[in-house]
Parts: sequence; C-alpha cells; structure tokens
Amino acid sequence: MIAVKSFGISGVDGYVIDVEVDIAKGLPGYTLVGLPDNAIKEGKERVKSAIININQKFPIGNVVINLAPASTKKEGANYDLPIAVGILANTLPFTKTLRDWAFIGELSLNGEIRRVNGVLPSLLTAVKEKIKNVIIPEDNYDEACFVDGINIYTAKNLAEVLDLFTSTNEPTTALRQVVPVDFKTMLQEAKYVCDMKYVRGQFVAKRALEIAAAGGHNILLIGPPGSGKTMLAKCFQTILPPLTFSESLETTKIHSCAGLLDAQHGIVLTRPFRSPHHTASAVALAGGGKYARPGEISLAHNGVLFLDEMPEYNRSCLELLRQPLEDNCITISRAAVTVDYPASFVLVASMNPCPCGYYGSRLNKCHCTQSNIQKYLGKISGPLLDRIDLHIEVDQVTYDDLTNTQLAEDSATIRQRVLAARQIQNQRFGNSKIHCNAKMDAPMVKEYCQLDAECEKILKAAFDNLHLSARAYTRILKVARTIADLAGSVNISSAHISEAVSYRSLDRFNRGQ
Repeated sequence: MIAVKSFGISGVDGYVIDVEVDIAKGLPGYTLVGLPDNAIKEGKERVKSAIININQKFPIGNVVINLAPASTKKEGANYDLPIAVGILANTLPFTKTLRDWAFIGELSLNGEIRRVNGVLPSLLTAVKEKIKNVIIPEDNYDEACFVDGINIYTAKNLAEVLDLFTSTNEPTTALRQVVPVDFKTMLQEAKYVCDMKYVRGQFVAKRALEIAAAGGHNILLIGPPGSGKTMLAKCFQTILPPLTFSESLETTKIHSCAGLLDAQHGIVLTRPFRSPHHTASAVALAGGGKYARPGEISLAHNGVLFLDEMPEYNRSCLELLRQPLEDNCITISRAAVTVDYPASFVLVASMNPCPCGYYGSRLNKCHCTQSNIQKYLGKISGPLLDRIDLHIEVDQVTYDDLTNTQLAEDSATIRQRVLAARQIQNQRFGNSKIHCNAKMDAPMVKEYCQLDAECEKILKAAFDNLHLSARAYTRILKVARTIADLAGSVNISSAHISEAVSYRSLDRFNRGQ
C-alpha cells in the first residue's frame, strides 16, 4: 500500500488528503472510496489512459483507492495526479520517497497535467503542515509565485513526474521550480478603468465617497436615472487604499476556489468590485449549492459589493446582507457541509427616490403619489438601512457640468487623503484586527467618539427628529470620527457631527421631510 499526499478544500481553506492506493491479487477491479464525487470517480478512465499513453502498464489486479479522511466530501479532478502516482509507485521502483511530497493536478487522456482550482489555499496548507515539496500543473505557476517556505515544482505531464521519481541519475526532464515574486513589484501593475476626474459635478457625492473610503463605511446613492450613480460607484474602487499582501492572499484564495482567478497575474492586485444583477438568486449572492461555493458576497471580500437599483432585488436576497455587514463573514449551511466564508466588504448601493425616479429632482417633475413613494422606499427594510452609514442624494448633472472641459480632482489625489486618514486609524487601533472606523465595536466607539456639549445637542436633535435607532446613532458617531480624521482633528467637532447627520437622507425621506 502506497500513500500519496494531496489537498482538499473546505470553504476557502485547504486540508491534507492522504490518497491511499493498494493493489491486491485477484480479479481486475477499481474501487474508489472516501466520499468522492462524480468528477473523481470518472478519473479512473483518465488515470488509466494517461498511464498507458506514457508507455506504462496499468496494473492487473484489484485496485483500491481510499481518500482519507473518509468523513469529508471530496470533489474535483485535483486527485488525478496523486492517484496516478500512487498506482505507479505500487508497480515501479521509485528512487525517491513520497513522504515529503504532495501532488495536485488533473490528467488528460494523453498524460498532460491540466490547471485546477484551489491551488493557493492548498499550497498555504502545505506550508502550515510543513510539507517540503509540492508538484502542481504548469498552468498554475503564477498562482504559486506568492507562496514561500516550501519547494514548489510545476509539471507539464505525468511522464515528467514519473521521470523524477524513477531516475537513478539526474532526471532527463527536470521540473520547473517556482520562483517567488515580490508582491510590491506586482502591485505596480494594478490598473483601473475609471477615475474620479471624469465625473462631472456631484461634489457632495464625491465627498461622501471619500468619507466612505476613508472609514470603510457603507453608502447608498439616491438619485434620478442618468445622474451618474453607477459611474460614481465604479470610481469608488479607485480611491480605496491598495491591497496589503495579506489581504491580497485572502482575496486570491476565494477567487481561486471559485475558479475566477486571473491566470495572467496569479493573484488579485486590485480590490474586487462585484456587481451582481438584481435577478441574482440567494445562492448566487450568499454562496452555497449542493457543495458550498463562494457567492458574490464573499467574492467582494476586501473590496466593494455594488447593488445597482437596490429596491429591485428580491427582499430575501437583501436580508442576506445583514450577517456579513455585522460580522464580516457569512455562514453557509447545507446538508453535506457547513462553512464560513469571509465577507468583509464596503457596500455601495444605488436607487431611485421613487418609482418614476424623479422625486426631489430640480430638473424633472415627479408623477408618483406619496403612497407609491413610501411603498417603493419600503422595499428596503429598516434594519438593513441602519447598517448603511451614508445616504446620499445625487441630483441630475446640468448641461454646464457636462460641457465643462476642466477635469475634476483625480482618484490618486483623493486616495492620498484617504490613506492619511487610514494611517491615523491604524495608529489608533494598534495591533487589533480592526483597521477602519466602520469596524469599531461598542467599547471603541465610547472611547474614540466622545462628544462635547454642542455635539451632543446636535445629535440629540437629529435622534429625536429622525427617530433614529441605536444602530443609526452609532453609525453617525463612526462617520463623524472619520470626518474628523480626514480633517486631521483629534476631537469630533460640531461641524463634523453636523456633516455626519446630513448624510442620512433616506431617514428624512421616510419621514416625509
């Protein structure tokens, strides 16, 4: 019996799988146990053809393969290569021990090793478990360039792997060893398709987006059709702080497991911007399926989740946002598995103020009744609105704004102010896991958001007039703290608290003000 190491994926984390291969005398047979899915079961024919097509004999006997631990569901074609190596190790004299090696890869019928998903979390698991050497597909090379601490090799076909383990001298076809790449150098290649300098007018909205980026606050843009809400949302990504290496690895793990990783770079270099259609199902947003997969909420981790025309989304889908907005993770429970996916993102949503879209517009007349407006706004629940820190009115752009040839402030300049505010927050929170004001817990809010008598008076008036909830009260304090950080102020002033209160437009709409 030969045991070969490989990896399985649970959520977005890897774990070690022992592929145990035993060939006994008797009638020819092929038994695969250990809760394999159909892709693994069908691998029997791929493995057999691959071995034969590299001029090796497939053993005659009862082949039994166990994927341990047997209690976890295994899926995907990642186990083709370790199964083939285990079979060959039972029939050929290997000159190297398999104890310090692990294998990942799908086999084609002619023995070529194809690209697979989930390589990055698997390699990070190999580092954690102190596995010295890992062989992966050649096409996964770029994804492996950011893992250090182990020897990673890429192979094009099964013959190369077999040559490495059976050669008494130097292998005739040396495997390519992965060379680590500097993340900071790669980060310079990050490119954005939008820039704030092309947004005409909308100074209030741009100021609010700057505050949202500086403090990691959720924001809702309310305005008529064609006012630029979507463009503002797309530009928001460009003023956020660059990804750190740890954030990039976290994000890349999710995209790798979902099969959405850019093969050109092998790592996510810019903060994700996910914009699911309003017809998206609950499974598409939250993740799941027969075997849990990351959804749009998790794919937006460390980035932006944009919901365009928010009231058009299914009510049940919107309510899914409650847990991740509070806990920065989402739990998916299915009959086969329960997993936790990371989901720390900034929610940017947009909506019309009424069914026709022109309520409150200075250029067009609204034809909706007050009851229709209230019914339309009521599609978004109060608890969800409480979790959105800034509600911003975005009016239509005038002709003079559109024809103005002078470019506005660019994203790079705004980002510098955002970075300065984030630096203040990093110093404030020290070595804690919190890096922005929006993530402060109750003790931190009490410590860092202290108000003087004038600020207390302003906030009390807003609380009473707008009938704010306790959560909305806390959100206003956090936004005021961010505004003070942008201004370089140690204390929150009355101007800061007044501006924070002004960014609760939907509270005023809901009360007919």
